[in-house]
Amino acid sequence: METNKLIPYSVYLPSDLHRKLKSLAKERKASELIRNAIHMIIEGNTAYNSGYNKALKDVTKVIDTNEDASTISMHGHTISETLISDIKTLEMSK
Repeated sequence: METNKLIPYSVYLPSDLHRKLKSLAKERKASELIRNAIHMIIEGNTAYNSGYNKALKDVTKVIDTNEDASTISMHGHTISETLISDIKTLEMSK
């Protein structure tokens, strides 16, 4: 998921859910949790597929930010581009 342009969105929550979410906010995990849940629901994926695909996205993010993998190139492509392209082929569909 692109995180370079996040747009705020408001939702109304029951008080008990809001309390639990506020406790996650202290650990800076609330927004990511909500984004992941919405993404999973919209894509219609099962929890397993969604978790698997989220892990692949996390891995590609690490590779993309790795300075060595982003600077070394072979045949006109950086190692990070090649690895990310290959990892994307593993993504599970709905």
